[in-house]
Amino acid sequence: MVYETIASLGAYAPVTCILLFLLASLLVVWRLEALSGQGVEGTVLGTVFMPFCSGMGNIVFALVLARNAGTGEDMLINCLFNNITNLTLLIGAPVLIWGMASIPRKKSKAVVLEHKMGRLSLALNLVAALFFSLFVWLLAADGKIGRMDGFVLLLLFVFWQCFHVYDVKKTNLLKKKRYPLTLPVEVLLLLIGAAGVFISTDWLVQWFQSLESDTVPPQVLGWASGVLMVLPNAILAFYYASKARMDVVYTSQSGDAHICIPLCIGIFAVFRDVPSSAFLQQSLLILMGLSAAHLLFVGVLGKLPRIAAVLLLAAFGYFLWSGLA
Repeated sequence: MVYETIASLGAYAPVTCILLFLLASLLVVWRLEALSGQGVEGTVLGTVFMPFCSGMGNIVFALVLARNAGTGEDMLINCLFNNITNLTLLIGAPVLIWGMASIPRKKSKAVVLEHKMGRLSLALNLVAALFFSLFVWLLAADGKIGRMDGFVLLLLFVFWQCFHVYDVKKTNLLKKKRYPLTLPVEVLLLLIGAAGVFISTDWLVQWFQSLESDTVPPQVLGWASGVLMVLPNAILAFYYASKARMDVVYTSQSGDAHICIPLCIGIFAVFRDVPSSAFLQQSLLILMGLSAAHLLFVGVLGKLPRIAAVLLLAAFGYFLWSGLA
């Protein structure tokens, strides 16, 4: 019923689906902010809720592409573009505009301790992003990521999420905190947003695949979908950076790397082999380098300097040039 209604719009259907995707993503961002206002901490918000919500489009894209006989190259471009954009443009630009404080403004012992705990959690996220990228790089060394490799990546992701659940439960017990009573309602609204993302992404992929192949250059779907699906991450990054919440910006953007790698690649590989390529190998090396650089700045300086943010923007430009070339 919904798909027939969209198709009846004719030439306006693709634009309508893009607007539906953006509105559904904004609904997700709006309810995440409500959760933050109800006492859900920045680290928990950034490492558990936001990566799933901002990476929802990538998960749906991997499922839809596998179901509709899409190519592994498009899926890789979508995931790698998303991750590299998160760790370069969407962290570098907010830091360049608003800066990043190395110590909290309030200097009470409790605030300083919470800030240090947040830095440790962020460092762990960056180590995980580095490890996951290395793991996929090693799996692809034989020329492809096959079905069993996909199951291994999915199990790796599940183990990582179990650790997160344990960490959140432990924190809540130690601080004697409880989730807000409205959490079921918020989850329902997030699921409505997820449905909007699924419908719009599914229709757009099918529409794109129906176009004449001689009029559409190769890999356009991967790049175009990557640009579209990075927009929710951009909204999160710039919103929370303007609120001086770089802890949420950093953890959400680095945590989103755990959604695309290993989850999205694992989902697609379970259904279809993912061929290795020079683009995949080079992009994974860039991701590992970015994760190591962020880890160095966060671990040693406790912040990302503005000069480093400029270098991140330059790295983003290099990635675009090398990928499109």
